[in-house]
Amino acid sequence: MNNMLFGLADKQWIWLATIVFASSFLLGSYSALKLKRKTGRPYILGLVTFGWILQTTGLYARGLQYGGCPLANQFELVQFMVWSAIAIYIFVGPAFRVSLLGVFTSGFACLFSILSLIFGHWDSPSREPIFGDSPWIETHAALALFSYGVFGVLALTSAMYLLQSRSLKTKNVVGGLFPFLPSIVELVSINGRLAKMGFVILSVSLAIGYRYFIQNLDSVLTVKLASTIAVWLAYAVVLVLDWKLAITSKKFAWSCIFIFVAALLSLAAVDRNSDNSSHAAAYSESIEQP
Repeated sequence: MNNMLFGLADKQWIWLATIVFASSFLLGSYSALKLKRKTGRPYILGLVTFGWILQTTGLYARGLQYGGCPLANQFELVQFMVWSAIAIYIFVGPAFRVSLLGVFTSGFACLFSILSLIFGHWDSPSREPIFGDSPWIETHAALALFSYGVFGVLALTSAMYLLQSRSLKTKNVVGGLFPFLPSIVELVSINGRLAKMGFVILSVSLAIGYRYFIQNLDSVLTVKLASTIAVWLAYAVVLVLDWKLAITSKKFAWSCIFIFVAALLSLAAVDRNSDNSSHAAAYSESIEQP
């Protein structure tokens, strides 16, 4: 079942957003690789923002069914993660002054949007809220996914660092992107700030979730809890090592990419299926008890 808003179904809005993200990526790449000139940040920012508004409309149409954030299956989890990454680019990205960040982010959004749309089984038909009726649990889930969006942008800037590092080491232009990449120093600073931002947001999410999960551990999916804590610990270890200067910037960048891939794989543990309905019901009952 599709929810209609302004004459279009929720997935049609998301398809339109995906087309805009793809257009932003292709136009930005063509400008850098073929025309050898920097794509204006306002131009790409405007396109990506337009796509984000379309995606927001689609997710809002879905959310009307739940009365909250649409986080009921893997399709919606991935879409919310993409939405978060784009939001970070729109509202925080301009401060970084990285001209290619919009191109990388739109490519990231396009890739994961297409994957979520073509794998039909990710969009299970249950359409039931996954964390009961508590707004705090919904906040916990939304913040956790938002932190994954931050970590997604961190993976992109880490990839930029590795490209820049390689081009400087080999003294070769990497795919024509070298003139448009930020300096190594800027990328190290950006990576550190994004890692701390994502870690703080995920920490707040876990703190909110702990307040309710501790009341009824049986209501918590063990795999979900273990995978989320593992992601949190992995970023904590990397940040501590970076703070103690015990890890190189190159290893820091590789670590951020690998952890993000692992975090994406962990989303499958968060996905709901029919076997999980009893956990949601038990959880809702536990938080309603005085």
